[in-house]
Parts: sequence; C-alpha cells; structure tokens
Amino acid sequence: MPPEPATPPPQPPRWFQWYMYLVGIGGNLFFYIQSFEIFTTRSAKDVSLAAFSVAFWAVASWFAYGLFLRNPVLIIANIVAMLGAASVVAGKLLYG
Repeated sequence: MPPEPATPPPQPPRWFQWYMYLVGIGGNLFFYIQSFEIFTTRSAKDVSLAAFSVAFWAVASWFAYGLFLRNPVLIIANIVAMLGAASVVAGKLLYG
C-alpha cells in the first residue's frame, strides 16, 4: 500500500501575505540606511565587515530557502536584503 500524499501546509490570508511583504522589505531597509551613511560620508570605519558579511550570508541562505519553497515573500524580501547588505559590504571595502 503506497503512503498517502502529504497535505500541503495551510495558506495564510491574503492580507497577512501583503503584511509580510511590507515587513520583509521594510525590515531590511536598515541595510540601505547604513549604506547611505557610508556613501555620503565616504567613511565606514565604524562598520563591521564581519557582521555585514555574515548578514549577507544569512539573507542569501533565506533567499535560497525561499526559492526552494517557491515562496515569493521570502524571495523578494531577501533580494532586497541581499542588495542592501552587498552595498554595505562594498562600501566597507571602498571606504573602510
């Protein structure tokens, strides 16, 4: 007797998905705030390269997980985060 197929997880309400888009993108704006500060002052002496490199690795991992799940909220939010984290790392390497 073959095993029964797993039931798919329940889908959250549409309003909650939109809320999570907002949180996922808005919550990652701190990368852009830090990047703006670096590029306008042309200084990154107080920015930790290690911390932002780990942050980039973490959001890239969540992006990969989102691709695996085919979850647009995770994919879009983590693209935003990866671009922001990469800009901070680039700023640190340029002005560090």
